[in-house]
Amino acid sequence: MPSRLTRTDIARAHERIAPFVRRTPVIEVEAGSLAASPLILKLELLQHTGSFKPRGAFTNLLSRQVPEAGVAAASGGNHGAAVAFAARALGVPARIFVPELASPVKTARIAAYGAELVVTGATYAEALDACQAHIAASGAMAVHAYDAPETVAGQGTVARELAAQAGLDTLLVAVGGGGLIAGCAAWYAGAVKLVAVEPEGCPTLARARAEGRPVDVEVGGIAADSLGARRLGALPFGLAEAHVAESLLVADDAIRAAQRALWDRLRIVAEPGGATALAAVMSGAYAPGPGERVGVLVCGGNADPASVA
Repeated sequence: MPSRLTRTDIARAHERIAPFVRRTPVIEVEAGSLAASPLILKLELLQHTGSFKPRGAFTNLLSRQVPEAGVAAASGGNHGAAVAFAARALGVPARIFVPELASPVKTARIAAYGAELVVTGATYAEALDACQAHIAASGAMAVHAYDAPETVAGQGTVARELAAQAGLDTLLVAVGGGGLIAGCAAWYAGAVKLVAVEPEGCPTLARARAEGRPVDVEVGGIAADSLGARRLGALPFGLAEAHVAESLLVADDAIRAAQRALWDRLRIVAEPGGATALAAVMSGAYAPGPGERVGVLVCGGNADPASVA
């Protein structure tokens, strides 16, 4: 798969993975329910494993030659669960490396899907180092969480699906390492206004845009287990520079408020990373114009319900 992605690459990825992933629903939320303006929510948290990540995982495993040693991935939790799920579905061994900050809800999913779970390091970056050492020693195939063309093409199938479900002027997308926003950028390619939303504690894209290149950042805060990449991917950065109109930061309190509103008003349990894009609209960081059709990707739901309710 080429290093610069096109709609054709995403369409091919969709053909490969369609038998293995869900077409997740879209709902229209009236003005005054979550925000002053109506919103269109893409409920990707209803995907297998509770996030959008199986799209990229299946694209990797179905478009590359998997060695006898199987696959390996580093993850804050959601990517690891997706790789474990895809590996089980395709009969492939998997070893997943997660940092100590990974949510117990997510590590339990990884183990339940039958992968070998390795908890190591305080951060995602340290878990990634351990994963890379294992790959070098074993010959396992790396499945990168966000900075690989197969991963980005798979995540882009979310946008392909959404484009057929709803006409939008603007789409808000949460950003960690950048795979999801990059896939959306490659599909829409300027056809809609893409707005990237990050927690203040995980500003990988905001810092990359300020510096003109991906740079290391300190990560922390309520959404660090899903959006806590230390550095934006190189491939996502190029696509974001070409097609992302705005990059916004939101506070943890705004993310908590969005998470709680999804539960109180729609009975949707989203994890903090899954509520981050919505937080931009609810907090006023993004203010829709009159008549603007705004979509929000609710991208993950791997939270303990007790922590939300």
